[in-house]
Amino acid sequence: MSWTEEKVQKLKELWGKGNTASQIAEIIGGISRNAVIGKAHRLNLSARIKTRTATSNDSFNNTIDNKNIKTKRGRRNRFKSLIIEKDFEPENPKQLEELDENSCKWPIGHPDEKSFYFCGRSSLKDFSYCKLHLLYAYQPKGKKEDSTEKEEIPEFIEKKIQSA
Repeated sequence: MSWTEEKVQKLKELWGKGNTASQIAEIIGGISRNAVIGKAHRLNLSARIKTRTATSNDSFNNTIDNKNIKTKRGRRNRFKSLIIEKDFEPENPKQLEELDENSCKWPIGHPDEKSFYFCGRSSLKDFSYCKLHLLYAYQPKGKKEDSTEKEEIPEFIEKKIQSA
């Protein structure tokens, strides 16, 4: 497929009117959406910025902000509520055959050892672990990044950096 002068003029006209690349490809015929986008780019046609009306834009941004706040608060609060509760029920050691749907399946020890068992506390709804082991298994979002930022550079690495 080659771009004739007619097709280029039609592209410029339709692009200026605000048609989408798919619509332009369909109108011109015999070319793909990607070909339209590529040609528009090579012709340095203005980039498209989809704008919303001021009222709908404000409500859209508010909706996104509210959703983000709700999800962040919800996740943090769930973990905070688990951390605050420090009165965990005692372990109820169980072997693999003794586990049921409501018991914590956190392994304790190494499977090759005779003393190996599973926690056995009552697990939380929709989870395989008790409150305590849930804190180990599911780290709050961003916790790993926080801990790596706070770590100091070991002294021997600093010496290597300075000597380089």
